[in-house]
Amino acid sequence: MPFDQIPRYGWCCQYLPPDGDAHAAHRLNPGTVTIATLSKLSGAARTAKLLDVLRRNLGALLGQLDIVAAAPPWRRLLRINSGLLPAYTHPIGQPLYGEPEVRALVEASLARAGAKAESAGIRIGLHPDQFCVLSSANPATLANSLDELEYHADILRMMGLAGGWHPHGAHFNIHGGGRAEGVDGFRRGFARLSEDARNLVTVENDEVSYGLDDLLPLADTVPLVLDVHHHWIKTQGQYIAPDDPRIAVVRDSWRGLRPIAHVSVSREDVLVDHDRDALPDFPALAAAGFKPRDLRAHSDRMWHRGINRFVGIHLEWADFEVEAKHKNLAVDDLERELRGA
Repeated sequence: MPFDQIPRYGWCCQYLPPDGDAHAAHRLNPGTVTIATLSKLSGAARTAKLLDVLRRNLGALLGQLDIVAAAPPWRRLLRINSGLLPAYTHPIGQPLYGEPEVRALVEASLARAGAKAESAGIRIGLHPDQFCVLSSANPATLANSLDELEYHADILRMMGLAGGWHPHGAHFNIHGGGRAEGVDGFRRGFARLSEDARNLVTVENDEVSYGLDDLLPLADTVPLVLDVHHHWIKTQGQYIAPDDPRIAVVRDSWRGLRPIAHVSVSREDVLVDHDRDALPDFPALAAAGFKPRDLRAHSDRMWHRGINRFVGIHLEWADFEVEAKHKNLAVDDLERELRGA
């Protein structure tokens, strides 16, 4: 089956060893270094500190890719941690990334990661922080957002996953941002990105500012990512069906590629004793005193069988990033429900 026709679901950013092995957790997950720490160092010491963190982070990425590559084809999807290259856009970090030893490490490691992802058929995504707001009217906020998105484009460039429309389904996803400037403001900010970045960015619906209906006008500009949990919160209980006309708009926005969608479920300690087979009833929960803020937070695991089956009916048209706190372990839950694994 061609790469972009295999239904996939996968985990985001961090790997949790099923046996709780602390050494494996350290080896397979990135670290960071703060600007405050780097600012206290100078010269070779500053470079050495960054190199230490980069070796760990890039090694962790390659280790995560090995795990995903060994999984069945339907689990070959990975969201990379956006903190992979710390301080990349900061004035302290920028000259460090221009140093030959740093640049050589980053370029060689990311090229290797990209080749591994391509050979194994792993779909790669990233999700910049929510301070990335292309619709911002604040020049400083917009400038910082553009720098951050170009950083994400650089990661994918160095992985060989840029140049053209979402090569092998690669993407980095953002939210619409504040309402003040609307979709016209988003278009203005989007136009200031490089061509590579414009061909990699996607935008998802959220629970507060931009619901799915609000983002549909952008379908001619950027691929839309449906977050089914955000949609449930924003609409106060709607479970969108695969044959809903809005799904067709989302699909068309990807221009022939399989779309990406997101799934999560309300926390286990919020929906205590809830029937795991019955889809949560938002109006009933609201009448019982639950607030949207209570229901928004992501669960640890994909504990709800009804939600897992809901994902199953949407896999016909979209790949899913599972946004649960226990990462790959939550994907195990989804897989057991969908495939009896």
